Amino acid sequence: MDSDLAGAALRLDGVGRRYAMGGPWVLRGVGLGIRAGTLVRIEGANGTGKSTLLRLLAGIDAPTEGRVAGRPRTAYVPERFPAALPFTAAGYLTHLGRIHGLAKGAAARGAEEWLERFGAGSYSRTPLSELSKGSSQKVAVAQALLAAPELLVLDEAWTGLDAAARDELDRAVAERVADGGAVVFVDHDPRRLSGTVDVTYAVVGSAVNLRTPDGTSPEAAASEGPSVVIEAQGPPGAAPPPVPGAVTGHSPEGALRLTVAATHSDVALRALLTARPPWHVVSVTEWVTESVRVSAPGLAWAPGWVSGLASAPASEPGSASAAGSASASAPEPAPSLAPSPPPEPASAAVPEPSPSPPPPSSPPPPPPPEPASESLPAAPSAAPMTGEVRDR
Repeated sequence: MDSDLAGAALRLDGVGRRYAMGGPWVLRGVGLGIRAGTLVRIEGANGTGKSTLLRLLAGIDAPTEGRVAGRPRTAYVPERFPAALPFTAAGYLTHLGRIHGLAKGAAARGAEEWLERFGAGSYSRTPLSELSKGSSQKVAVAQALLAAPELLVLDEAWTGLDAAARDELDRAVAERVADGGAVVFVDHDPRRLSGTVDVTYAVVGSAVNLRTPDGTSPEAAASEGPSVVIEAQGPPGAAPPPVPGAVTGHSPEGALRLTVAATHSDVALRALLTARPPWHVVSVTEWVTESVRVSAPGLAWAPGWVSGLASAPASEPGSASAAGSASASAPEPAPSLAPSPPPEPASAAVPEPSPSPPPPSSPPPPPPPEPASESLPAAPSAAPMTGEVRDR
């Protein structure tokens, strides 16, 4: 695999986008990361902002707020291809290949090869303005694949293609991912590339939410079961690694604080421990029930191993004391951080005898953790990329 591809990554931190000052936000507070070698699906109803998100990922649009970190070589297939351009099909692809950095001969050969793969070889000398919608779409897809991009962004790219061309695009996507590229796509067919998608995000109400395999968000999963709060410290000036579905904030001491569903804790810890340079995990706190919290503060974490958590019931109603024991065994493989069964809730204390004893009441729940701040340090936007098809 190309080492450049292996290191390609793109991250959106607190990104928002609106099209007029004072107008409604199409997207806001978006935080997600695209890793090399992954296939990412974007879902959402019509008009929710899916295409806006893809344009931000492709570098076509700049965010109104927030930042985009990293800029792999990117190619983009827009929802509507600008066919009224003064090129033939082959001439257009050769021109785009040159923009992507290919030599003229390599660009011309690549143009012919991709047109043949999509069954459009006979149209290579046809002006774009004379092509049918389906043939124009084949050219649009071919231009995106021509220079083997590190990030391929597809907005309804299968629409208008015949069955053979749709199958060919499926194969081309699989090839890109196998070669270490990342592919982000939107398609109206929920069966598109089913079984091969690594991550799914849903655009709902200007927010972008991670979807678990059963179709729920980590936040919803956390509300129905235990969640985990991870505090970590990184090298000075280091940006935190992207953790899909995590609510990000900072502790009063300035440590990074990630709140995730317990079922996603392994993913969050792996991202922190395998970052370059790695982050130091200060504490892991598991909220098990409304009245019991389990904590493991001050663990010395290192890549390659994970300590276990020991749980203990709360000593008083409303308190959140915890027993955190960790066994550091470097040679052992990293165990799963799946949550342990919650302990039995502490019984309510029997009141002292009195002439009129008050009725027993359930202990109040402990206070929730401090709300995570979603603010992120300001940073300049990445330089705009070149080589993509711009849909104006």
